[in-house]
Amino acid sequence: MIRRLAAAFALVAAAVLSGPRADARQIPPSPAVAPPRLTPLVESGAHPGGIVRLALQVEVPPGLHVQSNTPRDPTLKALTLALDVPADAVILETVFPAPSDYRLEGSTDLLSVFEGQFAVGVRIKLSAAQPVGDLVIEGRLRYQACDDKVCFVPKTATVAWTVPVLPRSRALARRNTSVFDAIRFGTGSTPSVVPSGSPAPVTAANPTDATPPVASSGDPAAVLATLERFNVRSSNGGFIATADFLKWIKDSEAGVKDTGWFEGRGPLAILAIVFIGGLALNLTPCVLPMIPINLAIIGAGTQAGRRSRGLLLGATYGAAMALVYGVLGLVVILTAGSFGAINASPWFNVAIAVLFVFLGLAMFDIVTVDFSRFSSGIRFSESSRGTFFLAFAMGAIAALLAGACVAPVVIQVVLFASNLYARGTTIALALPFLLGVGMAIPWPIAGAGLAALPKPGKWMVRVKYVFGVFILGTAVYYGYLAYELFANRWVDPTSVSASVQEKLREGWHASLTEGLAVAERDRKPVFIDLWATWCKNCLVMDRTTLADPQVKSALERYVRVKQQAEDYEVSPVKELMSRARVVGLPAYVILEPK
Repeated sequence: MIRRLAAAFALVAAAVLSGPRADARQIPPSPAVAPPRLTPLVESGAHPGGIVRLALQVEVPPGLHVQSNTPRDPTLKALTLALDVPADAVILETVFPAPSDYRLEGSTDLLSVFEGQFAVGVRIKLSAAQPVGDLVIEGRLRYQACDDKVCFVPKTATVAWTVPVLPRSRALARRNTSVFDAIRFGTGSTPSVVPSGSPAPVTAANPTDATPPVASSGDPAAVLATLERFNVRSSNGGFIATADFLKWIKDSEAGVKDTGWFEGRGPLAILAIVFIGGLALNLTPCVLPMIPINLAIIGAGTQAGRRSRGLLLGATYGAAMALVYGVLGLVVILTAGSFGAINASPWFNVAIAVLFVFLGLAMFDIVTVDFSRFSSGIRFSESSRGTFFLAFAMGAIAALLAGACVAPVVIQVVLFASNLYARGTTIALALPFLLGVGMAIPWPIAGAGLAALPKPGKWMVRVKYVFGVFILGTAVYYGYLAYELFANRWVDPTSVSASVQEKLREGWHASLTEGLAVAERDRKPVFIDLWATWCKNCLVMDRTTLADPQVKSALERYVRVKQQAEDYEVSPVKELMSRARVVGLPAYVILEPK
């Protein structure tokens, strides 16, 4: 029977996880990837009206490379350098080095990349009216790092150069000559000029970049301060059919909130399932045979002498288990502040699917997951038997060093609770504790000797198999999510950008700062569409639901904003998505002035 179950679920897992081949455009989270080391260099001082040459020396960590300014794969992000220059200054050229070829493991295509140490040069002509003194020029380097197997989420790093502007009577002395002599000045491209004080859009300084420029949202701190003057009325995400979209808008305007897991009958159902699940764990072969043994160790059951003392000792043991699971759940859930953004990564969902396949197979004894063996070396003195301290300590240890039947379920509940909490369901914080309460219920009863325990037998294995089926079902669910997220990224970024430009011509705002200012001035609600060039459903929504005449009419009374969200970790996108509790793209947020 075990072999048949293992074969069946192995086939299901393989079908879900095999999916499309992972190529360079599938982007996993990269919190542990070391960033490139950036060194801004100035060749010399400058005179008013003169030319200044800057360089940004980039040192890519060993084992990594970054995409060049002209990537061959249009789904990869070009290396870009955007500068904030004075309004009357002119960027004459930006010079990138010659790229090298690189082949990702498992791919036949060559990538155009930069490795090791290289430098990007910039020539700027200052205005004749430029005041004498230090001129600070800020810039942002946008890069996408990859290793030999995968490419990671694009990142933006800020840099600044300090250029001494000297009187014409003073001579200019060259510095960093080896770096500047190696840069091929005169062969670069001319980027857009961005006035000082207005952060440049993160677009390539090379005209071959596939993504058209989109207006900036302005200073992140100022945007966040403005957002504090708005309330989040509602949020939604993913592909939404026209009828559902219109209903959502109507409900939002009427103050009707969407019913979720914990609305109506949801709380009772989920709480009951988790509680019963914890109770059922006591019927598995990892727990049930150990109950009388552990009761004897702590001095409860027949060793307690009095039923009341046995009940209290058993209750202390069970309370420690519930407390440990509750605290563990709180720590994991509350410290996973970016769980929503991580959960929107297809690679994260693949990893969770593989994890649950492994844990599910453990429930069928095909692989071994058992932390309880570490408890064999823990000893307590005979004098401590029958004390509440020993009962509490044993309960806590039993919870931490969970057996093979318990650990997979605990992990599943904590992940489920994290996902619910990231979506705005605060009561999800209680789920791990409730699981522990369910596991704790038999202990005071058995400790007082008030009921006979079920006799261990083969039926316990069947209970464990039931848990295994649910865990493998969860693996299938996460595998399907990963497939959908991968499919959502199979899109031409130029098509997405062209669709956005069409919306801007229809009266949408590309600047969040501008849109919020208009909304405050006119006391109108704001409809924000969060999009990215890699988001297929963003394009689908633009061409279907958002192009529907009824939807256009419904959004007429809103200030409509197209907010680019290429990287979830960049402000103000990160704060907006967190506050609106949206996960993944496309995402839609409705704000109203306070």
